[in-house]
Amino acid sequence: MSWTPHNTGLTGSLSIRYSIGGKLLIGLISDTHIAVPSKTLPPQIKKAFRGVDLILHAGDIWISSALDELESIAPVIAAWGDDDMEVDLGNDKRMLTGHTLHLDGITLWLAHIKPRYGLISPQDEWYSSWPKNEEPKDPPQVVVYGHTHFAKIEDYKGVLFVNPGSATLPSYVPKLGTVALLNISSGRAEARILPLE
Repeated sequence: MSWTPHNTGLTGSLSIRYSIGGKLLIGLISDTHIAVPSKTLPPQIKKAFRGVDLILHAGDIWISSALDELESIAPVIAAWGDDDMEVDLGNDKRMLTGHTLHLDGITLWLAHIKPRYGLISPQDEWYSSWPKNEEPKDPPQVVVYGHTHFAKIEDYKGVLFVNPGSATLPSYVPKLGTVALLNISSGRAEARILPLE
């Protein structure tokens, strides 16, 4: 297994290369909205993510203790959400902007707000990401995003878009929600939504 971060040359951007030699199982989660350290993530998340190699959080985390809990399962990378505050998460090295991940032959973008269609460009609608005047150098095969609190998987122009929904506030209602699993194998990616029970 290798994990190699390197600078892509884009301001505030980091490219991650991650390889486990053929198969990679990734837990996807978003919009956990944990407000105080005494509140923890639902234990169903740990069960849903059993055996994952990596966890991607698509933002609206609020405090780093939620990432600590996830990191007890697997390594974590998180996107900044529009409700995440630098005063709470600014020094957390798991919080990156302009995510481009190279995962066993798949280029994946991780963002809070879904990039606009058309050229699959993150310029205007990508929250806290690449500078607006710069195009990313690596077009994605997979885009993971959150923000809407509604789980969705779709294929658009050959790009797999995955929104795991909210694990704790589906449809903005405080109850158990959804997460997702992304399987990457031999340069192919498949995703499925998991309701937490």
